[in-house]
Amino acid sequence: MTSGAPERGFGIVGTGVIAAVHAAAIATLPRARLAAVTDVADGAAAAFAAARDCAAEPGLDQLLARPDVDVVCVCVPSGLHAEVGVRAARAGKHLVVEKPIDVTLAAADRLIEAARAARVALTVISQHRFDPGLIELKRLLGDGVLGRLVLAEASTKWYRTQAYYDSAGWRGTWATDGGSLMNQGIHFVDLLRWCMGPVTEVTAVCATQAHQVEVEDTALAIVRFGSGAVGTILSSTAAYPGFPERLEISGTDGTVIVEDGRIVRRAFGPQATADVPGAAAGPGAAADPAAIEVASHAAQIADLLAAIEEGRAPAVDGQAGRDALEIVRAVYESARTGAPVRLTDS
Repeated sequence: MTSGAPERGFGIVGTGVIAAVHAAAIATLPRARLAAVTDVADGAAAAFAAARDCAAEPGLDQLLARPDVDVVCVCVPSGLHAEVGVRAARAGKHLVVEKPIDVTLAAADRLIEAARAARVALTVISQHRFDPGLIELKRLLGDGVLGRLVLAEASTKWYRTQAYYDSAGWRGTWATDGGSLMNQGIHFVDLLRWCMGPVTEVTAVCATQAHQVEVEDTALAIVRFGSGAVGTILSSTAAYPGFPERLEISGTDGTVIVEDGRIVRRAFGPQATADVPGAAAGPGAAADPAAIEVASHAAQIADLLAAIEEGRAPAVDGQAGRDALEIVRAVYESARTGAPVRLTDS
């Protein structure tokens, strides 16, 4: 934001685990203030608000009616993102929507159209685009350092206990959550497409191996990109004890490997292989849903605020969220039918 930008008040809808990350991110930003929160669970909003010195509203309508709320963070279960987001857009509020944008393409389209019609900014959380390693990787790709891209691998091998799924009725359901790929792996689905370009075909298998849930806890897909490159997507919440998220991209002139937002290895040319210090230590969010770093969320929210002031689209807009969702839906369809799925607009 520019130095003369007005203060923006935020409202958070849903005060579960990820809402704390949003609140912490907002607190780091100048000219941003958490004004109010709401939640359908009795007492949850009041407790959250008391810990952060903001107001607790009894319902969504009351939060949206507040003139001091300019931006709404949608932190409800995934299958309710569009429902809440559409109402917020129609109330004239800018939107920060947690990933995924929703669990169906029809819902995603409703939300994108509502934001467009109301002329409000919409960003879908893909905070890893703002990680230092991804920023550097994107620069290298833009400069053509890796040559012609040939192969990419996106891996999210995390671990969640059965207690995690049992902690809320919406977890592990098709209607409001989706499986390991929709909930956890979608971050690196987005990064894969961001770096490699549109996906044209997906062939996949999914399995439920370690949890009592409706959805898959393990997904594996082979993808073809419009460029001719190929890649794999792996996502699991059954990989004990949980491992760093990994993106590996190879071209004719080099390879870069990113783990948990940091470049851990890069190789350019036959004798330029070198390890890169500073790799992430410990399992972090791979094993603990609450162990999510705040800085990248803050950077994405800051980009939204700058986009509002500058009259541009956020760096991660609604269409970007839809693109990632379309790939996830194609993985599920291929796993269901046992056949490749063609994508035309991903």
